[in-house]
Amino acid sequence: MRVVAGIDFGTLSVRVTLFDETGCRLGHAVADYPLHRRDSDPDFATQSHDDHMAALTLALKTALKDSGVAGADIVALAADTTGSSVLMLGEGMQPLGDYYLWCDHRAKAEAEEITALAHKQDLEAIHWCGGVYSHEWGFAKLLHWLRHNPSDRGKLVTAVEHCDMVAATLTGVTDAAQLKRSICAMGHKWMWNPRWQGLPSQAFLSAVDRLLDGIRAKLGGDYQTSDKIAGRLSAHWAERLGIPAGIPVAVGGFDAHWDALGAGCRIGDVVNVVGTSTCIIAIAREAGLIPGLCGIVPGSVAPDLIGIEAGLSATGDIFDAIARRAHVPLEELSKSLDRYGPGGKGLLRLTWDNGDRTVLVKSDLGGVTLGWNLMHRAQDELFAAIEGTAFHTRLILERMAENGVPIARIINGGGIPQKNAVLNQVYADVLGKPVLVPDGIPTGFGAGIFAGLAAGFYPDVAAAQATLCLPFKTIQPRPERRAVYDRLYGMFKQAYFAFGSGQPAPNLGEILPYLKNLAAGHSGA
Repeated sequence: MRVVAGIDFGTLSVRVTLFDETGCRLGHAVADYPLHRRDSDPDFATQSHDDHMAALTLALKTALKDSGVAGADIVALAADTTGSSVLMLGEGMQPLGDYYLWCDHRAKAEAEEITALAHKQDLEAIHWCGGVYSHEWGFAKLLHWLRHNPSDRGKLVTAVEHCDMVAATLTGVTDAAQLKRSICAMGHKWMWNPRWQGLPSQAFLSAVDRLLDGIRAKLGGDYQTSDKIAGRLSAHWAERLGIPAGIPVAVGGFDAHWDALGAGCRIGDVVNVVGTSTCIIAIAREAGLIPGLCGIVPGSVAPDLIGIEAGLSATGDIFDAIARRAHVPLEELSKSLDRYGPGGKGLLRLTWDNGDRTVLVKSDLGGVTLGWNLMHRAQDELFAAIEGTAFHTRLILERMAENGVPIARIINGGGIPQKNAVLNQVYADVLGKPVLVPDGIPTGFGAGIFAGLAAGFYPDVAAAQATLCLPFKTIQPRPERRAVYDRLYGMFKQAYFAFGSGQPAPNLGEILPYLKNLAAGHSGA
């Protein structure tokens, strides 16, 4: 038997899924690792590379044991990770600390400086990442590290994304010049694009801060799509994992982008990868500039197509926070949500609890709930938060469609849609279109696709998808809810731009009376 292992590093755990040549999922296992936070700094979020690799070892061995698959049968590996999760490295590819995780938000000032200079110089790259460089992305985090770690600056050899570090570690790379770098990671988070011969120029980077002098050369290596091979599994890691040395390891990528393919994404689809945050992924043969979207990169999702990325900075994180504040388990708080009508108990929620990723791209925003009265409960807010994420998603999809991205199908991927039927129904009602949900958890299937390509199981991504991807359940919108949701969405959109960017909102005063009527059972639609 020939088996591949798809590896998916999430925010809090790694999942290993085993597939055979026929696409049969033979087994999977999950292992956790700690996320380091600081009460004194809510923007701080780091993780240890050693913790990640220890968890991978445990998960792979557990998957083999529980499935009965022999380690000797593994013929290829592929790993996706969160991003931008950045690690600074010294000689021999040794970490100079922990990863700045994707949800580490300390680099806000650095991102603002990069954005301001990019617009001043009319840097082409800034327009292709939505017009704003995010504090969640690589250069901002690297500059923050350089400014706050003066004793280690001289030791810096390179900086890497998590997915590239995993592949380098497994293949025994100790020389940064030998690195294979993911176009998915570097394109969406480091402004890499063949349109301007790769990364932004050294002159631009040095103009941001002289601490970045020479950094472009330190970010060298072989930039590749994920259908290419990063290298062969080293003897050391083969022994540690209990699988054969020399098997191919694919070039890595980001979890959401691979999850979109694993959920069945094709041209004309938009995949909402709904988890702690939401990544919205589409692919197209051609795409121009889309204001406010955080990445349009050739080869970043499927190797021969253009990948398009947008998203919400918090989704499941908001639901968890509401439950935590109420001291009620989220599973308990989520019961009976299907009894709510549009607008629930008269609340309208702007889901900026972790800032706005798309389309305003502003980290300094905060969550807003309109319509509170003295009798509202946490469950009312939870339903409003689900509606708010759906409204924000509709706003993003409209921006994509207005700029030429074809949207024929909407797929809700990620973990949350598998266990929250109300969310899927609300999304269908708000978007006014059927929502497709994979009939099973698709997490890790994208990694299985690229591991299968590395093993030679399939000739291309489409063939791998035809073999691996799950069938869909279809959730139809309820026509009787359309009028109310359309009106609520119009109010959401007005509040979104008024509070988020100061855009004039002549009808803002209509929102609270309308919400009060909704709470009293009168839709007024």
